[in-house]
Amino acid sequence: MAEDDPSLLPPERQVQHGAGGADPFMRLWMPHRMAYIKGEGKGDQCAFCTIPSMGDEEGLIVARGQVVYAVLNLYPYNGGHLMVVPFRHVADYTDLTDEETSELAAYTRQSMRVLRAVSNAQGFNIGMNQGAVAGAGIAAHLHQHVVPRWGGDTNFMPVVGHTKVLPQLLGDTRELLARAWSSGSDSAAPQPAQ
Repeated sequence: MAEDDPSLLPPERQVQHGAGGADPFMRLWMPHRMAYIKGEGKGDQCAFCTIPSMGDEEGLIVARGQVVYAVLNLYPYNGGHLMVVPFRHVADYTDLTDEETSELAAYTRQSMRVLRAVSNAQGFNIGMNQGAVAGAGIAAHLHQHVVPRWGGDTNFMPVVGHTKVLPQLLGDTRELLARAWSSGSDSAAPQPAQ
C-alpha cells in the first residue's frame, strides 16, 4: 500500500519534513467555517428566543406546546430536520424543569412519529450539543435535533460539491409537518402550531 511506502505516493502527498510539509493525509480545507466556529454574524439576540414571537410560517414553527416548541432547522442536515426547543432561555439540560424535560421528550417522540408518517424516515439522529466546545451553534439556548435518515442519504454531494440536496422548500416542509402533527392519531400528542 502507498501509505506503507511513502515513495509510492504521488509527489504532492509524499512526506516532507518541516512546518506545513505534505504527509499521506488528504485535507479538505474549509476556511469559511472559521466564522461559524468563532460565532461571527450571530448578533446579540438569541434566535431561539426570537422565533416564538414570529408567526408559525415565518418562524418555521411546526408545533407549540406549553413550555417547548418544534421548529425546522434553517440549515438542515436532511429534509425535515426538526429541533425541539424550550421557550425559556436555558443552556444546560440539567437546568430544565421537570415539565420542560417531559414536554421535550414528548415533542421529540411526536417529531419522530410525524416524520415517519410524512416522509417514511427509516432512522433518526437525535441529540443535543451542550456548549460551544461540543458543537452547539447556539450554545446559550438548549435545543434537541431530530434528524430523519434514509438509506443512501449520505453521498458525495455535500463533500465534493458543497451542495445539500433537499427535496422541498422549508415553508412547504413546515406546512406538511404541521398538518400531520395536528392530525396525529396519538390522543396524547402535543398540540399543533396555530
